[in-house]
Amino acid sequence: MVTNDQGLLSIKHKIDEEVARLAWQGEITEEAKEELVYKISPGPKSEYRCCIYKERELVRQRIRLSLGLNPTPENMSKNIVQVLTPACESCPISAYTVTDNCRLCTGKACYNSCRFGAIEIGLTRSRIDSSKCKECGMCADACPYEAIAHLVRPCRKACPADAITYDEDGICIIDEDKCIQCGHCIHACPFGAISSKSFLVDIIRAIQSEKKVFAMCAPATEGQFGTDIGMASIRQACLELGFDDMIEVGLGGDITAAFEAIEWEAAMYSGRKMTTSCCPAFINYLKKQFPEQYEKNKSHTVSPMNALSRLLKHLYPGCVTVFIGPCIAKKAESQDESIEGRADFAMTYGNFSSLLRSKNVELKPVEEGYQKSSLWGKRFATSGGVAAAVIEVMKERGIETQDIRLRRCAGGQECKAALLQLKAGRLEEDFIEGMMCPGGCLGGPSKRKTEREIVGAREKMLKQADSRSILGNLSQYPIDDINMYLKPHKKDM
Repeated sequence: MVTNDQGLLSIKHKIDEEVARLAWQGEITEEAKEELVYKISPGPKSEYRCCIYKERELVRQRIRLSLGLNPTPENMSKNIVQVLTPACESCPISAYTVTDNCRLCTGKACYNSCRFGAIEIGLTRSRIDSSKCKECGMCADACPYEAIAHLVRPCRKACPADAITYDEDGICIIDEDKCIQCGHCIHACPFGAISSKSFLVDIIRAIQSEKKVFAMCAPATEGQFGTDIGMASIRQACLELGFDDMIEVGLGGDITAAFEAIEWEAAMYSGRKMTTSCCPAFINYLKKQFPEQYEKNKSHTVSPMNALSRLLKHLYPGCVTVFIGPCIAKKAESQDESIEGRADFAMTYGNFSSLLRSKNVELKPVEEGYQKSSLWGKRFATSGGVAAAVIEVMKERGIETQDIRLRRCAGGQECKAALLQLKAGRLEEDFIEGMMCPGGCLGGPSKRKTEREIVGAREKMLKQADSRSILGNLSQYPIDDINMYLKPHKKDM
């Protein structure tokens, strides 16, 4: 799949791979890290940046991200998503620019509309002095020829939470009070100036310890690596890496659906409107921009990732759980200390691929037959899948569902529109299924292929799954012995 930062992704993944190799060997020293800088960027000419010195500095910063650290020691941010300042310096900072459509008209509407003296009249067209421009847009509105273009930088355009601004030098600033850790800005940046922390070293150290370590693979995985790499193939690769086992998070989806169905039923009778709890970016958005609705309307059931983690930690006390999926926000969720029994670490498919290469493990076709989840749990990855699974549980419990009104939202604009209506008391539907990525988890920022390619390959795999019921599948596990809510629930008090 081609992205704006395709060439830079190869460097990022190569650095992750090399850092992981050092971790397997127990050789992460300052000397080894500096040798890696020169291995990645040998010189004397730079390959991706304006000079070899900037390129090497960015390699150093990416090494720190691979170690789970911030890009620079003085950066004290707790955000998973981070800006690499030297790369961001290459981005143009003028939000408004005069195009060739300028007729240098006699009325000088642009000049007269500017209150900051930023418009200059040239010989063939006007120009904007970026040092004086306040980006108010008055000149663009005034121009009768629409000759002044508003250039929205890709990172800001991709952000669904309006969390990106710029300092006086045009360097990207992420407002952590607004950032929902969705990671949409990462691949939108053509300079590779935004990235996320990696926990590969921590994961490797856990595997090398005496603890049991379980990989947990997201429902979105099927179809990401082609038609012949299914859950059984991923499981075999994880075993070769040293994981004790790999369990598909679709099982966590079954658990979430079962517990959320209890909440939905109670909400139906009380008239309370509810939102789902599966997408961490959606929950972050709800919490930060709609705090009242976060308290009043969100589901209290944990996400599928954390539901499965709680089950594994109940069955194997002291174990370490590692999520694998297309989601950046899952990394932040795994580090949220307010969630008991959460996954210990999360990695993207890119991180996972780097981890495989670091130990020379290849994904190979394996005869399928491995299934821990119902088909409903597997479909959590698609928009509408969560709501469909919850309704299925209610049907399995004999609850009438034909009157349930659903609002399925996928992508920032759809989620925002629904939540604004909820806040205003104008939401007609009873339940909001919120996913911040278009298409649901299949459209996650770290997907491996286009959504069309993933869906095509995925449907072939899902046809091989058996038709077990959700509650029938969960009957194999001690679910009733585990609290699957964010906080103690009435049944636990």
